[in-house]
Order: sequence, then structure tokens, then C-alpha cells
Amino acid sequence: MPTTWHVLGAGSLGTLWATRLARAGLPVRLVLRNEQRLQAYRAAGGLTLVEQGQARQYPVPGQTADAPEPIKRLLLACKAYDAEAAVASVAHRLSADAELILLQNGLGSQDAVANRVPQARCISASSTEGAFRDGDWRVVFAGHGYTWLGDPAHPVAPIWLDDLTAAAIPHEWTADILTRLWRKLALNCAINPLTVLHHCKNGGLQAHHCEVATLCAELTDLLERCGQPMAAEDLQPEVERVIQATAANYSSMYQDVAHGRRTEISYLLGHACKVAERHRLPVPHLEQLRQRLITHLNNLGLPGD
Repeated sequence: MPTTWHVLGAGSLGTLWATRLARAGLPVRLVLRNEQRLQAYRAAGGLTLVEQGQARQYPVPGQTADAPEPIKRLLLACKAYDAEAAVASVAHRLSADAELILLQNGLGSQDAVANRVPQARCISASSTEGAFRDGDWRVVFAGHGYTWLGDPAHPVAPIWLDDLTAAAIPHEWTADILTRLWRKLALNCAINPLTVLHHCKNGGLQAHHCEVATLCAELTDLLERCGQPMAAEDLQPEVERVIQATAANYSSMYQDVAHGRRTEISYLLGHACKVAERHRLPVPHLEQLRQRLITHLNNLGLPGD
């Protein structure tokens, strides 16, 4: 019998994974935060995946965090700031050999989750797949990408990667997942906050070349100081390439602010500034950017953490 995938977090990536796993005939359960959400989900009849304009619904069974069924494999697909509390809500259900796949942005939440459930194997994931929700329990697959997975503590790849192949989820196991996570964090720090403050699409940052270059220089120093030289390599050209390639897109942080949602600032800019302080590395422009962003968020009535 294949192991059941429990998916906690019905956002865009969680729904994207759950529908593709279900489409491949694999057992999937959606874990919802309370009875009210579960009833709303059941009334909708399942999760809907919209791909190339075609919508198809998958009746993935739902349950609440306090359901009795043990969890052996958990895809944690919630926001970074919700990750620790989310895993705590199902910690009592985790089997002795439980494995968690962590799909959070930035850095910091992975360690918090691992400390909360020390008996579980925690696998970090970094995804470039594009998806957005256009309604409750619906996800639009917007852009094909890739998911890198890895576990710095146990570099041996798990056998369930076969499930991802069956579900047509492009992926690669890497012994160097921290490099991927740091690189993505640096890209996000150089792009996302500026799109919020300048109120622009990613392409609008082409008019703020000097500001981007200054941030890239500080981020490169930080990555090298953290022992991540590979993540630091050619950072500025990569940031400029991403800005150009995604010129017509709004960054995820811009979208969060536009929809009045809390941002993941603490796990992106906040984490970078905290690590720089730990290493006694001055990053005045990153720190100033963080303060400007916090002020902007507070003025909008949004949390600055």
C-alpha cells in the first residue's frame, strides 16, 4: 500500500501538489485548521486544478488537525510564519518514522519546525513553480518550474521521490539544499521589498538599478560570510535576469500587501539582517530597507514581522 500524503496548507502550492498527487492515483488527505473550514471544503466537493484553461476537480478527502489517523508523510505548505504552529497542531499524530516536506519561503521556519518535532525527518524544499488561487479550493497552474529537495542531516534520497515522478512534479534531490534556500532568499530580498515600496511589477525595478546593485553587493558579502559562496556567485546578474524574465509579474510580497495579507518579511529580510548581526557584518542598506518596509506595512495596518 502506498503511504498517504497529508497536505497541511491549502494555499497555491499545497493545492497544486495535492491535485497532481491525487491525479496520479496516490492517496492524499487535506488537513484543515478547523471544523468550519472542513465543512466549507466538503461543500465545495474537492480541490480544483486549472491547467491550460481546463479545470478539473479532485475529491481529495479532508480532515481536521485532530483527526485520529496517524501521519507518516506530511507536506507542510503553509506560510513561513504559520509553520511552527501548524506542525504543533498535528505533532501528536506523527508516527515514529514521520517525514515532513517543508515548502516554506525564506529561512528560519525550517529550524523552528525541526525543533518542535525532533523525532521527525524534516526535508526542505525550494520551488520555482508558479501557481495562484483564483477562488477557494482552486489553483491555477501558471508556470512550470522545478522543486529541489534535500536534508542536510541525512543526504540519502527518500524512496517516495517516485511518487513525485508519477505525479509529474519536476524535482531533484540535492545534497546542497541550503545553497538553494540561501540563493532564493537573496533573490527575494533584492526584489520583493523594492516592488512593494516602489509599488511596481518586477520589471519596474529596471528603473532602480543602483538600489538593486547596492543590495546585491551586501547580500553577496553576507552569503560569503555565512559560508555560502556558491549562493553568492554572480548574484547581481541573476537578480537582473529574474527581474527581466518576470518583468510582467507582481512579486509574491507585493501580492500579499495588495490583498492585505501578512508578509514573510521576518523569514526573508529579517532573517538576512539577523544573521548579518550574528556575524557582525554591517549591512546598512538591507537594514534600512527592512525599516522602510516595516514602516510601510505598519502604515497600511499590516504586521511588520
